Amino acid sequence: MGLTPLLASFLLVVVAELGDKTQIAVITLSAHHNAFLVFTSGILALLLVSGLGVVIGETLTKIIPPPMIHVSSAILFLAFGAYTILLAGKKEEHVERFGSKSVALSVFSMVALMELGDKTQLAVIALAAEYGAPLLVYVGVALAFIAITGLGVVIGCKLLRLIPLRLVKLGSGVVFILFGIVFLLNAFLPGFLSV
Repeated sequence: MGLTPLLASFLLVVVAELGDKTQIAVITLSAHHNAFLVFTSGILALLLVSGLGVVIGETLTKIIPPPMIHVSSAILFLAFGAYTILLAGKKEEHVERFGSKSVALSVFSMVALMELGDKTQLAVIALAAEYGAPLLVYVGVALAFIAITGLGVVIGCKLLRLIPLRLVKLGSGVVFILFGIVFLLNAFLPGFLSV
């Protein structure tokens, strides 16, 4: 297995979060508030929510047989992929400037609430359950969120001028579907492809 859980988690989260509502929120918030506060508050919220996802995923591996985890993970990823592709053309809601005196608390709360139960958190739960390597999954997810949040803060809206959001979302949907297919193949052909 090696570093596969870390690399798979990193890749999946980077692609899934690129252009997602959380990144758009970070871009918008950093345009109106201190970029360092937006970055650190956003990262803390993402690390907390991801940590919860990894713990839940690891717990599932102790009570659900591996073949059921593979099939469930595959269905979840295929559904996320289809959902992401179908909604690729839809407009995102924009995050308005808010008047809270505590930027850090406001950003933390907003990001944490947006990610709780989000497709990325559910994907983290599935990855932790799929690989049975919670620490590697968490490190991969953490590095991905640091990279994607940093990108949102530093580059901001310039990224969306280079790559249309619709294409970013389509790419994300394709990655989810590919992971779903691999998980499904591994459910019926154990060890077919280690991703």
